[in-house]
Amino acid sequence: MAADGGNGALFEELSWRGFVHAVTHPELEAALAKEKITLYCGFDPTADSLHIGSLLPIMGLAHFQRAGHRPIALVGGGTGLIGDPSFKAQERAMLTREQVDLNAAGIRRQLEHFLSFEGDNAATMVNNADWLCALPLIDFLRDVGKHFSVNVMLSRDSVKNRLADRDHGISFTEFSYSLLQAYDFMHLYSTRECRLQIGGSDQWGNIVAGMDLSRRLCGAETYGMTFPLVTKADGTKFGKSEGGNVWLDPERTSPYAFYQFWINQADADTGAYLRYFTFLSREEIGELDRLTREEPHRRAAQRRLAEEVTRLVHGEEALRGAQRAAEAMFGGDLSGLDERTLLEIFHDVPSTALPKDLLGAGRTLLDVLAEAGVFPSKGEGRRMIRNGGLYLNSRRVDAEDAKLDTECLLTPALAVVRTGKKNYHLIRFE
Repeated sequence: MAADGGNGALFEELSWRGFVHAVTHPELEAALAKEKITLYCGFDPTADSLHIGSLLPIMGLAHFQRAGHRPIALVGGGTGLIGDPSFKAQERAMLTREQVDLNAAGIRRQLEHFLSFEGDNAATMVNNADWLCALPLIDFLRDVGKHFSVNVMLSRDSVKNRLADRDHGISFTEFSYSLLQAYDFMHLYSTRECRLQIGGSDQWGNIVAGMDLSRRLCGAETYGMTFPLVTKADGTKFGKSEGGNVWLDPERTSPYAFYQFWINQADADTGAYLRYFTFLSREEIGELDRLTREEPHRRAAQRRLAEEVTRLVHGEEALRGAQRAAEAMFGGDLSGLDERTLLEIFHDVPSTALPKDLLGAGRTLLDVLAEAGVFPSKGEGRRMIRNGGLYLNSRRVDAEDAKLDTECLLTPALAVVRTGKKNYHLIRFE
């Protein structure tokens, strides 16, 4: 795996990219420069896919690995049975062990796009259910719980916010989450010499608790580093689209919708996102920043951002498919696009549902399109055909007496009609 310019440059590179929100020790930079460190980041297995809110910590692990360090991706199979209360409005629904195991498998597949699980500094994936679910309660309370001050735990903002909510409050189950995550850090130090935990800024208290427990029980010198909360320049929440979360799983968010999410980012946000979510060099990002300032209408930075992130998450073939789908909106070739993608591309255009038995019934395409309201009359349709302005599935219709049959379909149930340069109408046969 390619290096990020060597260990000495890693912390400076992370700082330039905006990854460093806070560190527990200023000595961390020197430690990263002189030795290989094993580090970990936790991922919550509440679904069988991560969403783009997890991209920053994933990219963080990848940068560390590229610089020669050894990353551990911890899936919270045990803590996921509890739920992290940090800055959540109410208690999460409990997951079963079977659900957590399935979700962990899905997350592993996604991490493989970013991390190498082979080689000298191979990434590893662990599930904290393997040790947390085997802990005897009395032993845990006696050996671990005694090191935690309830006063300190109550002072954390994530807990105070929940205590102030009289409708929901916080359960003892959730309150114990910090102890379990702290135990994770201590366990990984003991078994894998893991000395650094990274995570979002909302994890600061949990990280510090793990360091303190590791020091008390193992005499360990450990470190913590947090990432910033990714925000948008206009103050709205990053990571959401009109349809909700933007997932890394193509079955939840299609590569086309994923690509479009990045294409549609504002100029004010794109430079930061190029630093966060791509491995492009400073020179490349600097040039894209310049183009954004001087030629914003070209949206060169947004296109490059969409290409890089879609390729990272979904691969080259899916990227090409997403680009073909985007081009289809401007008269490009529609063939080869699946029905789901077509429905996403044309979800805002007028559509008409027709009975499937019209296909092959001897009706002309012109008659059916006129009845569907694609044009106001058959006369207008004829003039459009004569002037070369009617397209079916991106192919020009030349014959006024063309029949409506299965050859008119783009998929088993869809046909896309275009009149003029950019007026679309979707025909759905049911």
